[in-house]
Amino acid sequence: MDSLTPKRLILVVENNPDHQRLIAAAFQDSPVQHEIVAIADGEQALDFLYRRGRFATATRPDLILLDLDLPSKAGPDLLAEIKAQPQLKRIPIVILTLRDRPEEVLRAYTLQGNCYVLKSADFDQLFQIIKRIEEFWLGVVTLPLE
Repeated sequence: MDSLTPKRLILVVENNPDHQRLIAAAFQDSPVQHEIVAIADGEQALDFLYRRGRFATATRPDLILLDLDLPSKAGPDLLAEIKAQPQLKRIPIVILTLRDRPEEVLRAYTLQGNCYVLKSADFDQLFQIIKRIEEFWLGVVTLPLE
């Protein structure tokens, strides 16, 4: 990474600690440095995004990986709230979930999720999925700067 390339912050909203670790490992395996913030709860994710409480100095993420199965605030509700906020709606949100139901896919896109990716139960395959997400969203796509 050269000095002109900004370090990208990825917010991982995922309540499964094994998936959090695997996602972090996949990004750490990259030649490009990323900062990963993992949050297991929908309400805490909002605190991070709104820079409230212990997250008062948080940096706006460049990309959000969002599981739909979360405590305290369901993933679809979190997605809807983020996309309703002018200061947050430009952040790309990748839905990364085990939910494989057409109505969930439709709802995620209706709520302006940027893509819907099914997790694999196999950790090696999940690792490869994360690498592809990273390659596309942080390598191919041009993201807006805050």
